[in-house]
Amino acid sequence: MARRYHALADPGRLAIVDALLVGDLSPGELGHALGLSSSLLAHHLGVLQDAGLVVRARSHADGRRAYVRLIPAALDSLRPTTKVTAPRVAFVCTRNGARSPLAAAVWRTRSQIPVTSAGTHPGPSLHPRAISIADRHGLDLGSRRTAHIRDVLRPTDLVVAVCDNAHEELGSVRRHVHWSVPDPGQVDTDEIFEDVLAQLTERIGTLAALTS
Repeated sequence: MARRYHALADPGRLAIVDALLVGDLSPGELGHALGLSSSLLAHHLGVLQDAGLVVRARSHADGRRAYVRLIPAALDSLRPTTKVTAPRVAFVCTRNGARSPLAAAVWRTRSQIPVTSAGTHPGPSLHPRAISIADRHGLDLGSRRTAHIRDVLRPTDLVVAVCDNAHEELGSVRRHVHWSVPDPGQVDTDEIFEDVLAQLTERIGTLAALTS
């Protein structure tokens, strides 16, 4: 994987890979399309071939010609290989009023793994803007009640602290993942709530793909 990342860490080689995504090209066609000299193109192709990203094969019609083909599986191998196993995911913030319930709601749309949320110092109710943004995006907030971590968390949970305060309070007492997401309630505008939801949605998409 390191060798392939190194091979791609050059604008010229990235351009070659992009050009080959759709179909095979001869070295001459690649050089003409990308404005590369024959010597520089040969160097780049050699690096890509050594990394297992491309292959060169003789033409079945004219054996004097060669075509360069991208190996899609080699690009697939560059995807993250980290895997996380969790019977349940628990999102935690301080008051359990916005970030953690919104995260749990997004998780339900991305994964079949059970999910819950809680707070280290839960407030009396969910933030009104959290409710309105969830309704606007068709997200299910569940019971819409807040909960304390002592009443919710299980030893086997994958705990995701979605605020700095919760992360620092959990400390080394409990193994958990930390996402530094700002508290939208401090600004209390639709824009910040939308931004926080977008951050959570992006991070959840990555985590859900790695979790089973």
